[in-house]
Amino acid sequence: MSQYLLCSEDALATTYSAAIQPFWQNTVQQGRFVGAGKIDIAYAFVLHPQAIGTVVVSSGRIESFIKYKEVVYDLYQNGYSVFIHDHRGQGLSGRMLDNPHIGYVENFSNYVADFKQFIDLVVLKKTEQKPQLLCHSMGGAIGGLMVLRYPELFEKVAFSAPMFGIRPALPNWLANTLFSLHGLISNKNAYFFGQEDYESQGFVGNDLTQSEVRYHIFRQEYQESPQVQLGGVSGHWLSMAAQAMDQIEKNAAHFPIPALVIQAGADQIVDNKRQSRVAACMAQTKLMVIDGSRHELLEEQDSYRVPCLTAILDFFKASS
Repeated sequence: MSQYLLCSEDALATTYSAAIQPFWQNTVQQGRFVGAGKIDIAYAFVLHPQAIGTVVVSSGRIESFIKYKEVVYDLYQNGYSVFIHDHRGQGLSGRMLDNPHIGYVENFSNYVADFKQFIDLVVLKKTEQKPQLLCHSMGGAIGGLMVLRYPELFEKVAFSAPMFGIRPALPNWLANTLFSLHGLISNKNAYFFGQEDYESQGFVGNDLTQSEVRYHIFRQEYQESPQVQLGGVSGHWLSMAAQAMDQIEKNAAHFPIPALVIQAGADQIVDNKRQSRVAACMAQTKLMVIDGSRHELLEEQDSYRVPCLTAILDFFKASS
């Protein structure tokens, strides 16, 4: 049990249609702004009338804010105003390649530039509270870079299964060899070896979550909004991700604000060994491991999700 108001997995199918969807239709506001290179960036936010704080969410790869409807609802139910945007190249934001399914970014600094615009153009104009930052997966790498570059923007940051390393964890020499080989035989913007367009996979055998109801809701949302669908990554994205993760590890000892890193014990997506190593180097940082959880901590079964969100809300609520 949690002291907080969190959706129950058992009742989620009903809650989603009866409460969460109307909340998004009637209370959550959406908008767009133009990021670098004239790429449209989509965002959503909700202002709590008696807000105890503000949370900004940095989502993971392939994700859109439509996947975060339950998370935003839960945060709002617990007194927070919430802001979230779709990173360039995914979700409802603009794509940069002819094939919209290929995961691509010119540099992770573009993600950071969009994020800073979002803070300046939307968040700071809608709330006077210094926001907390909640990051998941790739959003953790982006959020980490954001905090390192703009340490004054956020009070604290909570990382859910952050992408400080990717599985399989390859030695740098082998990874660089593969990047070079891919560049020799293919366009850098083409899919990396083994990657392909979006495909809706069944629940059985998925590496993301053990919650069947949450998994089906996620896939249904993406089925109903095909423009948010995203496939695998390009060789260039993977090379830029490697650089971003190296930058975070190199600067981890100088991480400037309090942080909570929540690790999914059974994660098959990110490299938990490197994640633990980076977290251990970060000042003012606590590492919490949720044994048995798959990568999608915020979309997992209640037995994993409730402790995760309880820890995050406790962390945000505690005095610095």
